[in-house]
Amino acid sequence: MTLFSDPKCPYCHRVRMVLAEKKITVDIVDVDAQDLPEEVMDSNPYGTVPTLVDRDLRLYESQIVMEYLDERFPHPPLLPVDPVARANARLFMYRIDRDWYSLMRSIARGTEAEAEEARKELADSLVATAPIFGANKFFMSDEFSLVDCYLAPMLWRLPVLGVNLPSSAVAVTEYATRLFEWPSFRVSLTEAEREMVADLA
Repeated sequence: MTLFSDPKCPYCHRVRMVLAEKKITVDIVDVDAQDLPEEVMDSNPYGTVPTLVDRDLRLYESQIVMEYLDERFPHPPLLPVDPVARANARLFMYRIDRDWYSLMRSIARGTEAEAEEARKELADSLVATAPIFGANKFFMSDEFSLVDCYLAPMLWRLPVLGVNLPSSAVAVTEYATRLFEWPSFRVSLTEAEREMVADLA
């Protein structure tokens, strides 16, 4: 099994968290998302990472890869067994992508005015949802799940993105601290991701 992964990409990071949590043996090949090798282009018609190659199977799009890994390697389970709870977890992941990762992209790729507006919107949204972060040990659950794998890479990158959370979002920062201390998160970090925080210190 081979994962083509950009060391700075948050979408690749969340797949690496799943691999680390399940202790899956995998060959992680670091690539530049802007200059992908032919093997990725041949395996993925969209030319994106993460791209997973597992024997004759070629998978792309982080959520599809994450759910495949969770089903193929069922222990520990990272999605609920109950269909209703599982559907809710998928809905959370969809909303995280649509509401928060889209703002991350605006910060990273937009004009300075667009980036500043997105920073404020992301901070305000996290403040508004802070009580949810504080309700359980993990996001809407007492068990670590794929939803936490979605959130951790984004929260790790907030300082680099210039998003500063106020004291009213203490539940978010406490949740983030719990995630950053989680063993699979520590294992999943690349050197480039560690330097994101080190450079700000």
